[in-house]
Amino acid sequence: MSQPKEKIDFKLLDHERTGTEYVSFKLEDGTIVKVKVDLDRVGIATNYKNPDGTPHYAINTSVKITVIPNERKFSMEPDSIKGKSSAPPGQMFS
Repeated sequence: MSQPKEKIDFKLLDHERTGTEYVSFKLEDGTIVKVKVDLDRVGIATNYKNPDGTPHYAINTSVKITVIPNERKFSMEPDSIKGKSSAPPGQMFS
């Protein structure tokens, strides 16, 4: 029978953004692509170190991508709009 593996315990760490919120790219057609990376959860191991003796971290991230077309227009099906406004179709964005 094998021994159960010991669990690695982590202490949650608070974090703050130190740089800009987005990295932006301009495509040759004028479209802007904005990329945002967030840290969702960060922890440092309290009962484990890496083989070289450095601290061991567990980091969960998320990536949000925003695309802003050059002409700054988009379309949606009327049924997909929550809390429908009284504006006529086509009058919401342009």
